[in-house]
Amino acid sequence: MESRVKMNRDIYMKSLRDRLSKLPREDMEMAMEYFREYFEEAGPENEAQAIEDLGTPQQAADQIIMDIAVKNSEELPKAEVKRSFSAVWIGMLAVFAAPIALPLAFALVAVAGSLGLAVVLVMASLVMAGAAVIAGGVVSVILGAIMIFQSPANAVATMGTGFFCTGIGLLLCPVAVALTKKCMQLFVKLFARMIKGFTKHKKEKHEE
Repeated sequence: MESRVKMNRDIYMKSLRDRLSKLPREDMEMAMEYFREYFEEAGPENEAQAIEDLGTPQQAADQIIMDIAVKNSEELPKAEVKRSFSAVWIGMLAVFAAPIALPLAFALVAVAGSLGLAVVLVMASLVMAGAAVIAGGVVSVILGAIMIFQSPANAVATMGTGFFCTGIGLLLCPVAVALTKKCMQLFVKLFARMIKGFTKHKKEKHEE
């Protein structure tokens, strides 16, 4: 267990970085910047008190991870799909950082992970189906173009079918992306609500 009496700023920041290393790099650097500014504002003369106020590096890391998870749930509607996946990952880390029993955290993350995998598989299926339909549409258009002088009516019908299939295929890709993003938003909001609930429950229990 870390000793807050012997610990100085450099040791504290190194230990904190190790505990935040599972975060996406951008989030980790933002968190580290927050703590650097905290120590700079406190000044060398108040370094020991700043460490005391922050708690152990583990406690500080857990709190910042939970704060980022809650913040992500509020900002996610504006985020891209890549950021949405990062937010889900942070949400899972936040569940482990929350004040709950480890077996329960594993169970919650396992359920969320299974649902997330299902979403990814559905998205992949839609993208693959879209690619297959587009390929079939392109082939139909080419065949229609080849047939244009032999059988104009059949050629027009074949090309029309090809353009229709291509359009449907192109539509499936953005639908898959939108569906995935929406599901990611739901997951992140669910994690945020759980974290708020666990934190509130712990606070109420502590006050009793």
